[in-house]
Amino acid sequence: MRVIFRCDPMLAEHLPRPVPARGVLPDWLRTMPATAYSAIHGRDIRTLKQCPPVVDAMTYGFMILLPCDVIVDQGKFSWDWKVSEPATANHPRAPLSFHTPGQLAGSPFAWPGQAALKFNSFWTIEVEDGWSLYATHPVNREDLPFRLVTGLVDSDRFSDGGINFPAIWKEPEFSGVLRKGTPVAQCFAVPRAAPRLEYEVFDEKRQAAYARTVADVLSTPGVYRKRFRARRGRSTGE
Repeated sequence: MRVIFRCDPMLAEHLPRPVPARGVLPDWLRTMPATAYSAIHGRDIRTLKQCPPVVDAMTYGFMILLPCDVIVDQGKFSWDWKVSEPATANHPRAPLSFHTPGQLAGSPFAWPGQAALKFNSFWTIEVEDGWSLYATHPVNREDLPFRLVTGLVDSDRFSDGGINFPAIWKEPEFSGVLRKGTPVAQCFAVPRAAPRLEYEVFDEKRQAAYARTVADVLSTPGVYRKRFRARRGRSTGE
Protein backbone atom coordinates (compact mmCIF):
# COMPACT_ATOMS: atom_id res chain seq x y z
CA MET A 1 0.00 0.00 0.00
CA ARG A 2 1.45 3.30 -1.13
CA VAL A 3 0.56 6.37 0.96
CA ILE A 4 1.67 9.79 -0.28
CA PHE A 5 1.99 12.80 2.03
CA ARG A 6 2.33 16.31 0.64
CA CYS A 7 2.77 19.67 2.34
CA ASP A 8 3.19 23.36 1.57
CA PRO A 9 6.77 24.16 0.47
CA MET A 10 7.12 26.96 3.03
CA LEU A 11 6.30 24.58 5.89
CA ALA A 12 8.28 21.53 4.82
CA GLU A 13 11.22 22.29 7.11
CA HIS A 14 9.00 22.96 10.12
CA LEU A 15 6.53 20.08 10.12
CA PRO A 16 7.05 16.73 11.81
CA ARG A 17 6.36 14.08 9.20
CA PRO A 18 3.69 11.43 9.71
CA VAL A 19 5.47 8.38 11.09
CA PRO A 20 4.78 4.66 11.44
CA ALA A 21 2.86 4.14 14.67
CA ARG A 22 5.46 1.70 15.97
CA GLY A 23 7.90 4.61 16.23
CA VAL A 24 5.88 6.59 18.79
CA LEU A 25 4.81 4.01 21.34
CA PRO A 26 4.10 5.57 24.75
CA ASP A 27 6.61 5.39 27.57
CA TRP A 28 4.11 3.58 29.79
CA LEU A 29 4.07 0.59 27.42
CA ARG A 30 7.85 0.42 27.44
CA THR A 31 8.17 0.70 31.22
CA MET A 32 5.18 -1.32 32.46
CA PRO A 33 6.02 -4.75 33.89
CA ALA A 34 5.66 -7.85 31.75
CA THR A 35 4.04 -9.70 34.66
CA ALA A 36 2.12 -8.62 37.75
CA TYR A 37 0.81 -10.45 40.80
CA SER A 38 -2.86 -11.44 40.71
CA ALA A 39 -4.58 -12.06 44.03
CA ILE A 40 -7.32 -13.93 42.17
CA HIS A 41 -4.85 -16.38 40.62
CA GLY A 42 -2.44 -16.39 43.55
CA ARG A 43 0.53 -15.94 41.22
CA ASP A 44 2.10 -13.60 38.69
CA ILE A 45 0.23 -13.28 35.40
CA ARG A 46 1.14 -11.69 32.09
CA THR A 47 0.20 -8.05 31.55
CA LEU A 48 -0.98 -6.21 28.44
CA LYS A 49 2.66 -5.79 27.50
CA GLN A 50 2.69 -9.46 26.53
CA CYS A 51 -0.58 -9.33 24.57
CA PRO A 52 0.30 -9.29 20.84
CA PRO A 53 -3.12 -8.05 19.66
CA VAL A 54 -2.85 -5.01 21.95
CA VAL A 55 0.69 -4.19 20.85
CA ASP A 56 -0.05 -4.88 17.17
CA ALA A 57 -3.02 -2.51 17.26
CA MET A 58 -0.86 0.22 18.79
CA THR A 59 1.84 -0.21 16.15
CA TYR A 60 -0.51 -0.40 13.15
CA GLY A 61 -0.65 2.32 10.51
CA PHE A 62 0.84 5.77 10.94
CA MET A 63 0.52 8.73 13.27
CA ILE A 64 -0.22 12.37 12.55
CA LEU A 65 1.82 14.48 14.97
CA LEU A 66 1.20 17.84 16.61
CA PRO A 67 3.30 20.40 14.67
CA CYS A 68 4.29 22.61 17.61
CA ASP A 69 4.02 23.00 21.38
CA VAL A 70 0.53 23.97 22.53
CA ILE A 71 0.13 25.55 25.97
CA VAL A 72 -3.05 24.60 27.81
CA ASP A 73 -4.36 26.48 30.82
CA GLN A 74 -7.72 25.21 32.07
CA GLY A 75 -9.41 25.21 28.70
CA LYS A 76 -7.40 28.01 27.10
CA PHE A 77 -5.05 27.08 24.27
CA SER A 78 -2.13 29.12 22.97
CA TRP A 79 1.06 28.62 20.95
CA ASP A 80 4.04 30.52 19.66
CA TRP A 81 4.78 28.90 16.32
CA LYS A 82 6.97 31.08 14.19
CA VAL A 83 6.61 29.77 10.66
CA SER A 84 6.49 31.44 7.28
CA GLU A 85 3.25 32.32 5.54
CA PRO A 86 2.19 29.26 3.52
CA ALA A 87 2.59 29.63 -0.23
CA THR A 88 -0.80 27.95 -0.74
CA ALA A 89 -4.06 29.91 -0.54
CA ASN A 90 -6.62 28.87 2.10
CA HIS A 91 -3.97 26.98 4.03
CA PRO A 92 -4.08 27.01 7.87
CA ARG A 93 -1.29 28.39 10.02
CA ALA A 94 -2.65 27.56 13.47
CA PRO A 95 -2.21 24.04 14.85
CA LEU A 96 -5.74 24.13 16.28
CA SER A 97 -9.15 25.47 15.47
CA PHE A 98 -12.53 24.66 16.95
CA HIS A 99 -16.01 23.31 16.29
CA THR A 100 -18.78 25.26 18.03
CA PRO A 101 -20.73 23.46 20.78
CA GLY A 102 -23.82 23.37 18.55
CA GLN A 103 -22.07 21.01 16.14
CA LEU A 104 -22.01 18.39 18.89
CA ALA A 105 -25.64 18.82 19.96
CA GLY A 106 -27.40 15.51 20.57
CA SER A 107 -24.18 13.48 20.49
CA PRO A 108 -22.48 11.82 23.47
CA PHE A 109 -19.53 14.16 22.85
CA ALA A 110 -21.55 17.25 23.83
CA TRP A 111 -20.51 18.97 27.03
CA PRO A 112 -22.49 22.10 27.98
CA GLY A 113 -20.80 25.17 26.55
CA GLN A 114 -17.67 23.31 25.45
CA ALA A 115 -16.42 23.52 21.89
CA ALA A 116 -14.65 20.64 20.20
CA LEU A 117 -11.02 20.92 19.22
CA LYS A 118 -9.97 20.51 15.63
CA PHE A 119 -6.38 19.48 14.99
CA ASN A 120 -5.58 21.17 11.71
CA SER A 121 -3.89 19.09 9.05
CA PHE A 122 -0.73 20.31 7.37
CA TRP A 123 -0.33 17.23 5.20
CA THR A 124 -2.55 16.01 2.41
CA ILE A 125 -2.83 12.24 2.25
CA GLU A 126 -3.34 10.11 -0.84
CA VAL A 127 -3.97 6.37 -0.81
CA GLU A 128 -4.40 3.89 -3.66
CA ASP A 129 -7.62 3.62 -5.69
CA GLY A 130 -10.42 1.80 -3.92
CA TRP A 131 -9.06 2.49 -0.45
CA SER A 132 -10.10 4.92 2.27
CA LEU A 133 -8.29 6.39 5.25
CA TYR A 134 -9.52 5.42 8.71
CA ALA A 135 -8.50 8.03 11.27
CA THR A 136 -9.01 7.38 14.96
CA HIS A 137 -7.69 8.22 18.41
CA PRO A 138 -4.20 6.81 18.98
CA VAL A 139 -4.97 3.24 20.01
CA ASN A 140 -5.08 2.60 23.77
CA ARG A 141 -3.78 6.10 24.51
CA GLU A 142 -6.12 6.90 27.39
CA ASP A 143 -3.26 8.91 28.89
CA LEU A 144 -3.80 11.71 26.36
CA PRO A 145 -6.00 14.58 27.64
CA PHE A 146 -8.15 14.57 24.51
CA ARG A 147 -10.21 12.00 22.63
CA LEU A 148 -10.24 12.06 18.85
CA VAL A 149 -13.54 11.57 17.03
CA THR A 150 -13.10 8.73 14.53
CA GLY A 151 -13.65 9.39 10.83
CA LEU A 152 -13.32 7.67 7.46
CA VAL A 153 -12.13 9.67 4.44
CA ASP A 154 -12.03 8.52 0.81
CA SER A 155 -8.46 9.69 0.40
CA ASP A 156 -8.02 8.10 -3.00
CA ARG A 157 -10.35 10.88 -4.20
CA PHE A 158 -9.98 13.56 -1.54
CA SER A 159 -6.23 14.14 -1.59
CA ASP A 160 -5.81 17.82 -2.48
CA GLY A 161 -7.01 19.22 0.85
CA GLY A 162 -5.98 18.57 4.41
CA ILE A 163 -7.96 16.24 6.66
CA ASN A 164 -8.77 17.91 9.96
CA PHE A 165 -9.21 15.83 13.08
CA PRO A 166 -11.96 16.78 15.57
CA ALA A 167 -11.40 15.92 19.21
CA ILE A 168 -12.98 16.35 22.62
CA TRP A 169 -10.87 17.83 25.40
CA LYS A 170 -11.29 15.47 28.37
CA GLU A 171 -9.56 17.35 31.19
CA PRO A 172 -10.97 20.86 31.74
CA GLU A 173 -8.68 21.48 34.73
CA PHE A 174 -5.53 20.48 32.85
CA SER A 175 -2.68 22.97 32.75
CA GLY A 176 0.48 22.07 30.89
CA VAL A 177 2.01 21.67 27.47
CA LEU A 178 1.09 19.38 24.62
CA ARG A 179 4.51 18.87 23.11
CA LYS A 180 5.39 19.05 19.44
CA GLY A 181 5.29 15.51 18.10
CA THR A 182 2.43 14.36 20.32
CA PRO A 183 0.39 11.79 18.34
CA VAL A 184 -3.04 13.23 17.59
CA ALA A 185 -4.45 10.72 15.08
CA GLN A 186 -3.68 7.12 14.17
CA CYS A 187 -4.48 6.36 10.54
CA PHE A 188 -4.54 3.32 8.31
CA ALA A 189 -5.78 2.51 4.85
CA VAL A 190 -8.81 0.23 4.57
CA PRO A 191 -10.41 -1.28 1.45
CA ARG A 192 -13.71 0.32 0.52
CA ALA A 193 -15.24 -2.89 -0.83
CA ALA A 194 -17.89 -4.24 1.54
CA PRO A 195 -17.07 -7.59 3.16
CA ARG A 196 -19.15 -10.65 2.33
CA LEU A 197 -20.50 -12.07 5.58
CA GLU A 198 -20.97 -15.83 5.89
CA TYR A 199 -22.26 -17.85 8.85
CA GLU A 200 -21.61 -21.50 9.69
CA VAL A 201 -21.89 -23.88 12.63
CA PHE A 202 -18.94 -25.96 13.78
CA ASP A 203 -18.61 -29.36 12.17
CA GLU A 204 -16.71 -32.07 14.06
CA LYS A 205 -13.38 -30.95 12.63
CA ARG A 206 -13.95 -27.36 13.74
CA GLN A 207 -15.11 -28.48 17.18
CA ALA A 208 -11.92 -30.46 17.66
CA ALA A 209 -9.78 -27.59 16.40
CA TYR A 210 -11.54 -25.15 18.74
CA ALA A 211 -11.09 -27.38 21.79
CA ARG A 212 -7.44 -28.02 20.97
CA THR A 213 -6.62 -24.37 20.28
CA VAL A 214 -8.25 -23.08 23.46
CA ALA A 215 -6.57 -25.77 25.55
CA ASP A 216 -3.18 -24.86 24.10
CA VAL A 217 -3.69 -21.13 24.68
CA LEU A 218 -4.74 -21.68 28.30
CA SER A 219 -1.97 -24.12 29.14
CA THR A 220 1.07 -22.69 27.36
CA PRO A 221 2.28 -19.07 27.39
CA GLY A 222 2.98 -17.48 24.02
CA VAL A 223 0.96 -19.87 21.83
CA TYR A 224 -0.67 -17.10 19.80
CA ARG A 225 2.62 -15.25 19.32
CA LYS A 226 4.57 -18.35 18.32
CA ARG A 227 2.00 -20.18 16.18
CA PHE A 228 -0.51 -17.70 14.84
CA ARG A 229 0.87 -14.17 14.84
CA ALA A 230 1.81 -13.07 11.32
CA ARG A 231 5.10 -11.38 10.57
CA ARG A 232 4.60 -7.71 9.79
CA GLY A 233 6.72 -5.72 7.40
CA ARG A 234 8.03 -2.26 8.13
CA SER A 235 7.07 0.82 6.16
CA THR A 236 9.61 1.71 3.50
CA GLY A 237 9.63 5.27 4.85
CA GLU A 238 11.08 4.14 8.18
